[in-house]
Amino acid sequence: MGMKNRRAILALAFVMSAAALGAQTARETLLRDGFVLRGVDGKLIGPDSNDVWFFELGSDVNDYRAVVKAGTKLELLPSSGLEKMVADVKVRPAATYRLWNGRVTKYKGRNYIFPTYFLPLRKADKPLPKTSQAPQQERAKPIDTLGGQEGKRISAVDEPNDALTIPQEILEKLRARREKIATSGQRIADSNRVTMDKLPLTTEEGDLPDAKRYTLSTDSILVDRTAFLSEQNDGRLEFILDAFGRNVRQVSLRLLPCEALELTEARQSVVPEPVRFKIAGILTKYEGEHYLLLQKAVRAYSYGNFGR
Repeated sequence: MGMKNRRAILALAFVMSAAALGAQTARETLLRDGFVLRGVDGKLIGPDSNDVWFFELGSDVNDYRAVVKAGTKLELLPSSGLEKMVADVKVRPAATYRLWNGRVTKYKGRNYIFPTYFLPLRKADKPLPKTSQAPQQERAKPIDTLGGQEGKRISAVDEPNDALTIPQEILEKLRARREKIATSGQRIADSNRVTMDKLPLTTEEGDLPDAKRYTLSTDSILVDRTAFLSEQNDGRLEFILDAFGRNVRQVSLRLLPCEALELTEARQSVVPEPVRFKIAGILTKYEGEHYLLLQKAVRAYSYGNFGR
């Protein structure tokens, strides 16, 4: 082998290794799908021309596979949590937020955040020095008592080993607080007890039940429903719930970008006919529209028992 051929091979190997390293670096800058942000501070940025909101990270985020630097802006997915954040930022535009529960998704080389719980933050005001006109209290003086022995001194200050007692008014407040938390927890549990069996396949008013009869105050879980993946004219992907051959109006759910959706698209692309999937995911609502964050999609076989 000549010297020129050897140099050409070495140059080609160097280019290929650099490209592989660049691709690996690009992959490492993406957080893994399903990683949960807990206690991450940042700012709410937006909306842009497409009515999209972003969350600017205030600190580095490490999922033990990749590190995303502070200042990175990640798109926030439509959800009930985002709707509450948007309502809050309109009242406090300069506020920062702490995501207590923000699920990271990954779709076609990009990261997104599905916000659930958040906490508005603001800078604490520096307390002003307090001036009091009242005279300073005199220090506690020991009380002289005989106590059976002349000259014995008993201090009015409690001994450090004395048993501590909680005042009755504090106990009453703690008891009322516990009852309030228990009542609130039961109310949240009742509101979350929503199954997709209550979601009809047809309504007279539209594809989804009227808000007065079916309201998603919080996110709910959709499980074991059969649906077909459909692409709309504008490129938006939806799952159309299977009516199992009945002549009823079909219910469609908008899909949020995530890794499960990307895998589902890949399965559908290799089959020319519509594939029936059994799906599970998180059902949420944003500005009156229902969305689904897909968690699982398994191909279901009807063996010819159900027609389109």
